[in-house]
Amino acid sequence: MGQTTDSSIPADEPSLESVQALNDALIQTVTDQISLGTFNSDDQQRLKQLVEGLGDPRGLMRLRFAETLGDIGEPATPFLVEALSSHEDVVVRRAAAKTLTIIADPEAVPPLLKAFLNDKDTVVKGSSAGALARTGEAAAPFLLDILASPDQPQDIKGHAAWALAFMGSEAETYLYQALNSESLDVRCAVIGALGHVAQEKTDEKSCNLLISSLTDPEALIRTEAAAALGQVNLPDSIPHLILALQDQDVDVRKATINSLGKIGDPQAVGPLQAALKDDLKVIQTLARLALNQIERQVEEDDW
Repeated sequence: MGQTTDSSIPADEPSLESVQALNDALIQTVTDQISLGTFNSDDQQRLKQLVEGLGDPRGLMRLRFAETLGDIGEPATPFLVEALSSHEDVVVRRAAAKTLTIIADPEAVPPLLKAFLNDKDTVVKGSSAGALARTGEAAAPFLLDILASPDQPQDIKGHAAWALAFMGSEAETYLYQALNSESLDVRCAVIGALGHVAQEKTDEKSCNLLISSLTDPEALIRTEAAAALGQVNLPDSIPHLILALQDQDVDVRKATINSLGKIGDPQAVGPLQAALKDDLKVIQTLARLALNQIERQVEEDDW
């Protein structure tokens, strides 16, 4: 009887074991070359092979390929961009986006934006947003344009706002320019991002803008500002947050109570005790939690 073969596997298709063995040898060779300073970053064929290695079925091996490409840096960007834009294997597209996060090459911003907005895979979209965030200032104006667009869905805008917040002070020039945008989505994202700027730098400009935003005509802006001040832990903001406890918008009051609890300043105890008598159960509950937070912090400080 003749030997049977699996007709579902093309005769010229390499086996999984042989592919893994080739990837193992490739990554070891390139790692050694990088360590010895002999790797040729102009070797396009080798760079293409490394990018294809991002499709290895082993997660740890994909990570090794990503880290190696990250070590190579910007010479790998064109090949990663090509994979992100058109590779049929979604695993490779995902890994390419994650690797571009490591390299943070501004040249990759346009294709990352395209993948972020158009790729059908949610992981590719999210990883592309992460790469844009890591790239920093070069991506900031494009993210602001996305936030300003009435055609973009809220999940995309949420990722864009997160990316701007991640950039923080790297994008502050664009953030300050966008403060007076006609788009409420842009302004909300800017206030949230300025909260991160204030955390990084504790500079007077960003802190004062957050405080002044507590009286903005838009409740969403007031809410965002109140939440951001809770992350900054700015003593000068306490009297303004206490005033915001009287805001007519319940979301503003909720964000304000949470921030006062996080900051833990005893000045807020009396106003928070008054909030225990609020008509809304949620306000009473949050006020009680905030008072407990302040009490714990005072005890720790005394200790």
